[in-house]
Amino acid sequence: MNSRDVKQILKDTAYPHTAASPEEMKCLQYLQERCRKVGLETRVEAFSLERSNIRSASLTVDGKAYPCKAYIGCGSGKVEAPLYYLRSTDDLSLSLCRDHIVLTDQPLKMWTYQDMIKNGALGFITFTGRYSCPDRDIDQKTLRPATSLGKLLLGVNINVKDAMDIVAKGSKSACIEIDQESYEGKAHNLIGELPGEIDEWVVLTAHYDSTPLSCGSYDNMTGSIGILGVAERFVKAPHRRGLRFIWCGGEELGLLGSKAYCADHEGELEKVVLNINLDMIGSIMGKFIACCSAEERLVSFIEYTADELGFPVAARSGVYSSDSTPFADKGVPSLSFARLAPPTAGSIHERYDTPAIVSPQQVLTDIEFIAGFTGRMANAVRCPVKREIPEKIKDKLDVYLNRKRAPQPQD
Repeated sequence: MNSRDVKQILKDTAYPHTAASPEEMKCLQYLQERCRKVGLETRVEAFSLERSNIRSASLTVDGKAYPCKAYIGCGSGKVEAPLYYLRSTDDLSLSLCRDHIVLTDQPLKMWTYQDMIKNGALGFITFTGRYSCPDRDIDQKTLRPATSLGKLLLGVNINVKDAMDIVAKGSKSACIEIDQESYEGKAHNLIGELPGEIDEWVVLTAHYDSTPLSCGSYDNMTGSIGILGVAERFVKAPHRRGLRFIWCGGEELGLLGSKAYCADHEGELEKVVLNINLDMIGSIMGKFIACCSAEERLVSFIEYTADELGFPVAARSGVYSSDSTPFADKGVPSLSFARLAPPTAGSIHERYDTPAIVSPQQVLTDIEFIAGFTGRMANAVRCPVKREIPEKIKDKLDVYLNRKRAPQPQD
């Protein structure tokens, strides 16, 4: 793989390819052909997810209509009520949701959503975008089943400029009306294997889906190119452990592809000694990081390897919001590599995530380090990473996966 190859892949996949869409399949088939060209045979595994055809959606605030998009999966109907702006999630602020449509600038995570329901909210409005940018894009959001837990409120997403207009005017009432039809969609994982001398495996993952507004070049075609580049290095090279490559679908909807893989192959995970996940590499600017959901010693190992190879890495232990997390939750030592661009030099989840913010040469430089690290893991006489997840990581997994609340910060 060379810079021209990286540039061509970024160009050929520079279109939104959301989970369970025709564009997702187009992108998957393109990656499958790229795998074939480097000598890696692949298979496709489908998994189900909830989708909707939205026939209509409207938001009226104090008699003025605002452009909006309904949340996929929030149901159909009409709700009209006083409007309340939820600025914070303290108990007092939440108690004022009762019998209101709630405009919130809080991320619509499970606990926030369930708190709004508990406190009697009748509907909700969120917003995305940047006030300083000229576009008026509205992201298509999904009310995930893991967030709603079967309790549906009608909800819409709007542009931040309109949200600021609504709040600045001190708006008093709102009306949301939605008509949508739910159906079971199919998203897909692409899987390739290079067996080793022994029946142990290092699994490399990267998601290839994008959000609705984004081409997904940085997040995460770069990671998809990354594991393709690693596969190319090892397709003819002997290695002690097998290497499995998984291009995951549905990551942007809640790590759905990696969760589906771990559920469908749970019996095989005992043979997986390590998961290496790539999520955003090769940005023109930014530092390279490693987040390890494994014993602390892996952090030191990565730091030593980085020093040996002359490749700066900021390594830490923790839980990363990407496809390494479902593997760690199943007891597989896992880590995510990423090159994190400064916010003003590397946009994600919006129209500004394009090939323009990616350096093909930096992608190749990052692959060089990742392949070197992978080779050490694949060819070690004994895998140096203990196959156990520390208790402090398990605790963080419980919080990330909404099995318990994060502890409240102390004053």
